[in-house]
Amino acid sequence: MVKYSEGFIGIFSFFLKSYRVGLLNFCGSQIDVTFDKDGFDGKFTFRKFEDGFFKNKNLSSKHPNIVKGVVVGKKSWGLWLNEWTDGIVEGSFTIDEILNEFKDKGIKIPTPFLKDFTNTIIKKTKRKIKNGKE
Repeated sequence: MVKYSEGFIGIFSFFLKSYRVGLLNFCGSQIDVTFDKDGFDGKFTFRKFEDGFFKNKNLSSKHPNIVKGVVVGKKSWGLWLNEWTDGIVEGSFTIDEILNEFKDKGIKIPTPFLKDFTNTIIKKTKRKIKNGKE
């Protein structure tokens, strides 16, 4: 039996829960995962995906729906992080509006993702000020 760190479990759960409640369910690309009765389980497939194992291979797993949800969630986070931070910097919405969407659905955003979220806002705000668009 494979052991996973708390950090990995937290990230895996974040992506899967966010996908299932509809917060991170659009990533801009088609994600196909085929069923393979002899394949890896969902968590191990995601770990292998993260490690690049499936870079030039079709994604397959014993748990294709779970893997699809986690991968779509991961890719969606990258897409939406960019969109949300643009909106926050231009004043279309607030940080709390975004974070409360997750909080209201009982989803804890992993600390590294919150740091990335905050750092991206800071970087984009500095860029906006530097370009004189304040």
